Amino acid sequence: MKHLQKNTFQSRRTFVKASVSAAAAPFILRACAWGGEGRPAASSRITMATIGTGGRGTSDMRAFLNIPEVQMVAVCDPVIAHRERACEFVNQHYGTKDCSMHNDFREVLARDDIDAVLIGTPDHWHALITIAACKQGKDVFCEKPESLTIADGRAMVTAARRYGRVVSGGSQRVLGDYGDIPRLVRGGALGKIEEVWVNCGGPSGECDLPEEPVPKGVDWDLWLGPAPWRPFHSSLLRGQFRPYRDYSGGGMTDWGAHRFGAAMFASGLHETGPVEIIPPNGVDVPLLTFRFAEGVNMYHGGTTNITYKGSEGQIPGLHPPMLKTVEIEGYKGRGGIFGDFIHCVQTRERPFRDIEIAHRAATVCHLGNIAYWLNRPLRWDPNTETIIGDPAASRWLNRPKRTPWALS
Repeated sequence: MKHLQKNTFQSRRTFVKASVSAAAAPFILRACAWGGEGRPAASSRITMATIGTGGRGTSDMRAFLNIPEVQMVAVCDPVIAHRERACEFVNQHYGTKDCSMHNDFREVLARDDIDAVLIGTPDHWHALITIAACKQGKDVFCEKPESLTIADGRAMVTAARRYGRVVSGGSQRVLGDYGDIPRLVRGGALGKIEEVWVNCGGPSGECDLPEEPVPKGVDWDLWLGPAPWRPFHSSLLRGQFRPYRDYSGGGMTDWGAHRFGAAMFASGLHETGPVEIIPPNGVDVPLLTFRFAEGVNMYHGGTTNITYKGSEGQIPGLHPPMLKTVEIEGYKGRGGIFGDFIHCVQTRERPFRDIEIAHRAATVCHLGNIAYWLNRPLRWDPNTETIIGDPAASRWLNRPKRTPWALS
């Protein structure tokens, strides 16, 4: 098991000392603590914090605020304008001023009064914060793509299992956006699935943005965290980090986490991976191709979000009526993927997008990127999660992280 270096964490004792003065303040029990109107009393709610309050993080936070069993108690972001906006929204939602703000996620994880965290940071932070949260006894809802590298993703799964935590990936589109298509495919309407086309963006590349002065209220060093140091550029704070390899895998991991994840789930491949990845060569391989041992070819491209072709039909297109009604594993609780996570925090079940399943989907996207970057075929062992016979390509399975954020 990989662990974060000890010097990356503020000790619990240090945090408690810093909180003494706040604890000495008069305690006022607000009306909302008693519950009412279908809302559980405070003693039975799941207390959550949002780490990363940019656009996606705040959007997810609003979804959790609408779940009666949740009490959002803290927000965290190295950009003060982001966390102030999120804090104001939480306080307005509850009609209180109880939400606390933090610059550093380690302060949040050191709090004993927080049960679970929503991680909505840029992609390069996902693994480190998830592993740290598991070690601190928090359950985790982590936005997609869950990892920056395949090794990071596996370390997230290992941490979830070792510390007995509920860790859900954040792809709400795997089941929610595609209606009955997963049931049609799994029910046998297309016969045996032979080919799948997945339409999403391409790989990320090097970051060449010009330098800008760091504005007041931005902890730029903390925003970068484990990524290589580079000068500040404002577009990175506006969610435009995905084209750059230091922070993301581009459209391939962004929408790919949704659509490859959905295609793998519907095709029954969500617990495995391809055995060969072949980049396009302009001759006999027009599209990046993933070959699965189960006899399915999956392609990066197509004219619709996802196209399924089986031995007896195709979606979109003409296909026979569904052969039978099938029940497939789906969301638990209420409210889609967010309610599924909260239900599993309460019951200790594994969520619909359990981190193992989410990691498998992200791995396909990462392998596609490696094949694009190197422009050569890869052979992959989905059981050992190793690239076969290509040491140079294997180096892309993990990346060094900037001190002191390295995994060890």
